Amino acid sequence: MVVTGVPDVPPGGFTVHRDAWGVPHVRAADELALARGQGYVTALDRGWQIEVDRWRAEGRLAERLGEPGLGWDRFAHRVRLADTARRAYAALADDDRAWVDAYTAGVNEGLARGRDVPELHALADPAWPGGGDLPPHEPWPAWAPLGVFLVAHVLFSGFPHVLWRDHVARTLGAAVARARPDVPLADVLDLLGVDGGPGSGSNAWALAGARTRSGAPLLAGDPHRLLELPGVYQQVRLACDDYDVVGLAFPGVPGIPHFGHAGAAAWGVTNAMAHHVDVVAERLRRTADGGVEALGPDGPEPADVVVATVRVRAAGGPVKHRVETVETARGVVVTGGPEDPDRTFAVRLPARVDADLGVAAWRRLLRARTARDVTDAFATWVDPVDRVLAVDRGTVLSVTAGRVPDRDPAERALPLPAWTDVARARPWVVPPAPVVVEDVAVDANERPARPGVDLGHTYAPPHRARHLRALLDAAGDDGTAADQARVHGDTLLGGAGDLLRWLDEATDDDVAEGAMRTLRDDPGAREPASVRAARSLRAWDRRMDADSVDAALFAAWRAALARRVAAHPALAPLHVPHGLDPVFAPWLSVTARVADALPALLGADWLGIDGASEAWGALGDVVRGLADADDHDGRDPRPTDAAPVWGDTHRVLGLHVLLDVPGAASPRVPSLPLGGDTDTVRCTASVPGISDVCVRGSVARWVWDLADRDASRWGVPFGASGDPRSPHFADQLAAWADAETVPVVTDWTLLRHEETR
Repeated sequence: MVVTGVPDVPPGGFTVHRDAWGVPHVRAADELALARGQGYVTALDRGWQIEVDRWRAEGRLAERLGEPGLGWDRFAHRVRLADTARRAYAALADDDRAWVDAYTAGVNEGLARGRDVPELHALADPAWPGGGDLPPHEPWPAWAPLGVFLVAHVLFSGFPHVLWRDHVARTLGAAVARARPDVPLADVLDLLGVDGGPGSGSNAWALAGARTRSGAPLLAGDPHRLLELPGVYQQVRLACDDYDVVGLAFPGVPGIPHFGHAGAAAWGVTNAMAHHVDVVAERLRRTADGGVEALGPDGPEPADVVVATVRVRAAGGPVKHRVETVETARGVVVTGGPEDPDRTFAVRLPARVDADLGVAAWRRLLRARTARDVTDAFATWVDPVDRVLAVDRGTVLSVTAGRVPDRDPAERALPLPAWTDVARARPWVVPPAPVVVEDVAVDANERPARPGVDLGHTYAPPHRARHLRALLDAAGDDGTAADQARVHGDTLLGGAGDLLRWLDEATDDDVAEGAMRTLRDDPGAREPASVRAARSLRAWDRRMDADSVDAALFAAWRAALARRVAAHPALAPLHVPHGLDPVFAPWLSVTARVADALPALLGADWLGIDGASEAWGALGDVVRGLADADDHDGRDPRPTDAAPVWGDTHRVLGLHVLLDVPGAASPRVPSLPLGGDTDTVRCTASVPGISDVCVRGSVARWVWDLADRDASRWGVPFGASGDPRSPHFADQLAAWADAETVPVVTDWTLLRHEETR
């Protein structure tokens, strides 16, 4: 790797340079000075963001934001986030601890300037909603970066989906068992057990050298998460005498754990969808001395109880809330308690079990020179469980990394009863050795075909992975970094046909008959306008383009269908209150989960759902709504020049924490029309049946070229800065909306020197 114009740095110091997009390039002579420099620029660029995540880790968000922060704080204390981070920090090897300490020192140094942002000024304003005094700023504790990493990933696992399936089993499963005892509970769970919710997904793909123009591998992808504002990833370059790495960092966390290019080697990950967090149904009771006892497989046993106080900012002074946290021999109790014997669940978190967050892997990755170095570093990875693609100039490797309990697939579906042997801890799975990729590798959260790596219960549908392979095959053996924009930007919705098949061809007799029936007589009546709309949808190219009228019609029909099916009497049991902690509410939204599972539910005639009737009824609802809105007097409103297109309603909403604070001024970004959808390669996910607004999607796009790092590309949804006043707050948004990226620049002479410290 040739690096041009390497800047001089003072002993123990660092320099900060910027490219045209404001991306920080940090150079130091040694690793510890570089870690300090990374912490420093992160505090400068993302001071508000990392302070919020630090408060979340401490369970002290409500001290600043008031009542809207209470739900998270309760959860943070119950899951013992801060305690887990402290334990993991205390268990670090000396050299890893020194590295984290250097990063934290840089954060504290940078926060002297990084706290000068509008949000923090607003918090200190006496007119803040709810009033009350703001606690004074405190320097970051040594363990804080580990706590920030936990905040980003504690709900990243599949355990909230286990709670959803438990709710399905208790409600719909019980009702089906009474009415249809011949239907196994597994069939009921499978209906609603698809990947969904505000979780995560991602794409990653690799082309071996035989498939590229240069003869060296290409690696590319995009992680899918909630579109938080500022963004969850930070573009950064970290260079010292020992290494020079560009990649995407987590603000508040040292290193480049997920997506990096070290010149001679590179890596990228996707969510393996593994069942790596056991969920255990606990039975707790109060003891005479005020303690808590849990029923384990060997009988009653004492539980560890810690009482925390959460202070909630309010007019007249903070309001104190008592939070009892309980930990059994199986894990931390995240919902319920001794007074709620039927809805008490604990989780066994690998990071807490081993007091290890994988920090050694974060640091070791920076020194990788080969694909094998990358996979060796990921051998100490802990959480979350990822599928890793690692490349160097001659090799592509695929491996699964992380700690997963060795459980039978049947034990991954529902909470494990604490009082049975099945709830005892299991050893971690020994992952298979890395596999050499000779052609193309694609990871898109689908169920893996390779033996030994099917570690989950539910996966994404296979459409996205299949289409990715087809897109890559279309390039033949001429793959380039620039060509990956074609892949990143693809909007084909592979699963659309699973829904559209319910709008079967209608004959002229069907149309005449449908016109004679009223909606009151038959909600599925095939009215003439509905039949014409169905023909348009069947002829549609299945692309969720921003300017597509048919994509807008499909989305409106899908939303109406989700609402109709969610309201179907057969699914009424699901609407029984779940009784779980409010932090889990997004995973237990009936309409949202029904939308995820529509193809299966429409085929569940044994449940009393007539798929065709519901599909046609929903289309009729949409067509009549369009006609009423446009005053077409019942005539087919499509197509017209004024017909809605997908981008009219499908726009990004940056999820800033202040959106949840009534009366607070939350920073906003321009509202741009978006192409793509939840399960297209260009992931811009909404929640059908609830809103078309994009709240989850590609939180970064990256392309690593192993022949020429300067040919590599990257991009984030908003910008490098978290300060709304900065020109780099949202200067990448337009490119992101078009599924484009910006160049990676590594020539120091092309960068602007900002400061030396």
